[in-house]
Amino acid sequence: MTSRTDSLAGLAADAYVYGYPLVFDVSMISAFMHKGFGSLPPTPFNRFGHSTKLATPDAHFVSVNNDTVYSIAQVDLSGGPVLLHVPDTAGAYYVLQFVDVWSNNFAYLGQRATGTEAGDWLVVPPGWAGTAPDGVRGVIDAPTAVISIVGRNACDGPEDMPRVQALQQQLTLTVLDSASHRTGLPAPDPDVPEELRFFERMRVWTAGFPPSAPDQDHQERFQPLALLEEGPSPYVNADPTLVKALTEGAAAGKARVEAASNPPADGERPPGAWEMNPHLFDYNLDHYGIGTIDSPQWRIADREASYLVRAAAARAALWGNHGYEAVYAHTFTDAEGKRLNGARSYSLRFEQPPPVESFWSVTMYDTPDYYLVDNPVGRYSLGDRTPGLVYGEDGSLTVVIQRERPDDRDGAANWLPAPAGDFRPMIRLYTPGQSVLDGTYQLPPIVARG
Repeated sequence: MTSRTDSLAGLAADAYVYGYPLVFDVSMISAFMHKGFGSLPPTPFNRFGHSTKLATPDAHFVSVNNDTVYSIAQVDLSGGPVLLHVPDTAGAYYVLQFVDVWSNNFAYLGQRATGTEAGDWLVVPPGWAGTAPDGVRGVIDAPTAVISIVGRNACDGPEDMPRVQALQQQLTLTVLDSASHRTGLPAPDPDVPEELRFFERMRVWTAGFPPSAPDQDHQERFQPLALLEEGPSPYVNADPTLVKALTEGAAAGKARVEAASNPPADGERPPGAWEMNPHLFDYNLDHYGIGTIDSPQWRIADREASYLVRAAAARAALWGNHGYEAVYAHTFTDAEGKRLNGARSYSLRFEQPPPVESFWSVTMYDTPDYYLVDNPVGRYSLGDRTPGLVYGEDGSLTVVIQRERPDDRDGAANWLPAPAGDFRPMIRLYTPGQSVLDGTYQLPPIVARG
């Protein structure tokens, strides 16, 4: 017979999985506002923080990309709408991705979604029923009172930064109403014991940023965990039975998220096959704004199953795009099924360039943090825009992946530096072709050399 603690622990594990994206996302919002990310400076609400360079290892953000220059804003709509101005990029790739605090991508502006010409857009809070100013191209309805705008401008290297920086200065947010906007995020009780702080954050931020109605119905089952209680924290002097259940549940939930974000190799796939899931970000089931595709193809059918997918996506690639904007593929093993490690040398041979409408890249990350890997030449990614690559006479490209710089000239030109230990490369395909989305295109495996 299952004890009450066991059943509460199981419920707490479910709650951890459900709430992980919210807690992780809001924690990253707070970190951005107070510490910044790498060259992205600390930035208050309703202002863009701009990278001054392509990402480097000092940007301690999971799976950060090295293809585009970031412009990120944390937007507070508690006092009313905010006007967003987007400059003309003259055809160059860019995307502005709109993410609510539950990590749902709910709108896109950019080359794929709305074109590259200049325009004004009105970003409005939940339940807003006003009238947009004249000249606004469209209204972006935010599902939560705080959202993130994650902007990426394609950058072809340091020499291209002046062009990108000129665009960054024209990307602006303007608060329209005189009503006061909050200056900080809802604060969890600091007296809650460390082992319960995840659930305290979840409790406070769930109340501050209610999810969609169907998700609110789902989270009613977490009542026995005190997660839906408002006011003073129930976790400061919690009942020992509840403390035990929450502690055990958090451990089990964390293990579930880690397993889902690093699943074992599919027995039906050949060794070294890339894990490429164009539908990793299809967990948004309720909010389809400008630039999104509202169709069953881009929606997980099972809502409860979507919660674990959402948590795994947040863990491995927070603020990643839907597959129709960009597809991400990663691998931990070579063609023999052995773990990728800097003690060996590898090659990655593309017979033909990956099918994309924009561009593609392969980026090196360490494990288990999935951070960029420092190296003496400052090369963290390689792709079709990398200058000096050496192609075969047949149009093929062989990338050399190893710790030390190759001795031969061609190998050095095509070198992607690896760390000393285990690593996980990631391939990004921007505006992927249909063969990527329907699974008929397969990325080549990484092959050990010698």
